[in-house]
Amino acid sequence: MRTVVAFSGGKDSTALALGLMERSEKFDLLFTATGDELPELEEHIAKVSAFTGAQVIRPPAPTLFELIDKFEALPNWRQRWCTRMIKILPCIAWVKSQPEPVTLCVGLRADEESRKGLYDELVIPRYPLREWGMRIDDVRSACNKAGLTPPARTDCALCYGQQLREWWSLWKRHPDRFQQGVELEEKYGHTFRSPSRDTWPASLKELRAQFKAGRRPKGLKEEGADEACRVCRW
Repeated sequence: MRTVVAFSGGKDSTALALGLMERSEKFDLLFTATGDELPELEEHIAKVSAFTGAQVIRPPAPTLFELIDKFEALPNWRQRWCTRMIKILPCIAWVKSQPEPVTLCVGLRADEESRKGLYDELVIPRYPLREWGMRIDDVRSACNKAGLTPPARTDCALCYGQQLREWWSLWKRHPDRFQQGVELEEKYGHTFRSPSRDTWPASLKELRAQFKAGRRPKGLKEEGADEACRVCRW
């Protein structure tokens, strides 16, 4: 039986990989790329792979930008096709294509009893963090102890589910990626952000203008504070 970790690079899947390593379980890291990852996430994936000795498997999947061009639309809260088509279905297809049975380990914690895994209806997953009774403080402690604290962002650079402070951070740290979002909005005529979400402009172009004028979102986090994807929730 082959064991793979549904790996996002976030604190839960990182702690899961560390826990399997400590228990001498052999496993691989299954990472489904969207094509919109930030470089710090790729660096973290490489570090976890080197630390645990686990191979990183990247199943074939369409990129976010390929699907945007195909649908001629940006994903949003009403049309959440990105998670299913880029993350879940390619992962499941890879598991089912293997010549031997695969155990898919998913990083749901003991303090997330109400959460149901994204794979429950299509594969039989395993939840080691729940088996081990690991809660959020335990997960953070495991990552810090190993020197493998995840980067501030593990979701897509242009994820529509990110908060205002994360758009500000993207503008500050990766202005080229922010500009890419501006160009996509102009091309397809609608925005990543919901117009009714807050009092700030929905348009990234207008949002950038306010950032440049000195307006700052409330609740900006310190460097290194982790933000998992609220859409994929891996």
